[in-house]
Amino acid sequence: MTVLPDLQWAPLKIPLERRLQTLACIARISTYLVLEPLCLYLMYKMLYSRFWWAAILYLAWMIYDIEVCHRGSRMFEWVRNWSIWRHYCDYFPIKLVKMAELDPSKNYLFGCFPHGVVSFGAFGAFASNALDFSKTFPGLSVHMVTLRGRFLIPFLRELYLALGGCSSSLESLLYLLNPKKQKGKCVALVVGGSAEILDTEPGQYNVKLKDRKGFVRAALMTGASLVPVLVFGETDLFRPFNFPEGSMMRRWQKWVLRVTGLVPILPIGRGIFQYSFGLLPYRVPLAVVVGAPIEVERNQDPSKEEVDAVHAIFVDKLVELFENEKPKYVPNHENVKLVIN
Repeated sequence: MTVLPDLQWAPLKIPLERRLQTLACIARISTYLVLEPLCLYLMYKMLYSRFWWAAILYLAWMIYDIEVCHRGSRMFEWVRNWSIWRHYCDYFPIKLVKMAELDPSKNYLFGCFPHGVVSFGAFGAFASNALDFSKTFPGLSVHMVTLRGRFLIPFLRELYLALGGCSSSLESLLYLLNPKKQKGKCVALVVGGSAEILDTEPGQYNVKLKDRKGFVRAALMTGASLVPVLVFGETDLFRPFNFPEGSMMRRWQKWVLRVTGLVPILPIGRGIFQYSFGLLPYRVPLAVVVGAPIEVERNQDPSKEEVDAVHAIFVDKLVELFENEKPKYVPNHENVKLVIN
């Protein structure tokens, strides 16, 4: 039996603005699915071509520049201001919601949840100027941190760095949040990371936080205030095909996660010309809600007990933020809880 009659086809007459939004979202998805492997392949081909000398020069530059992802990146505002990012944010659309004022004389570590499949909301809010972060939080600038491996990809690493991307290592966090070097700095970290992808389900908010305490230690060591951030709608963008816990495929996914830091999954979204299946996310409104800061006292060598105490406060504030804001953004919110694993 054919499935073609059941497909929901996109209309032929679509406003140009919506087409640009779709193209921007395709570009974002293609960064991971196409551009990263393409850049690696391009470097390989260059090494075995008459342009080998250019490849060698670039690799030498990469080696010389390899630590920049731990040293505040190389942000260019004109790249963060590209119109493609505004089209991307308008696709869902994404909005940035401020719950409290942030003092520009301090530094802040944003703990963002949930990761979802690709962290679309956090990227739009913190890795570009599309949502006018600097106007919403005057005097503050923001860096989004991610896996160090992304800065080892030739050519594409330059885009990540230009957007202000940095490594999520402790070394990087301590550099960015060092109060003696800079103030008015915000660092956005998706705490659960790729591990949360395995538990992503539409309408559910399952986050990895119980054993994630490194970000709390970084905040204590620098005196940076912790800020809970929730992205409502992030888990509704795809219908992930998740394997049962304990199954062979689930064990394989976890093994790949341990080895590479990435999770092999099959997210089911919409297509370009039809809305029934594909790799594009659904057009679901996303609200990036930035909560009130949690002040911490600087301690360059915090004990386990001190880390645990601040971590417990952060968990309570995150749950409180979720319960207070979910009626605005979550359908059937009475039956939806923030599940912390």
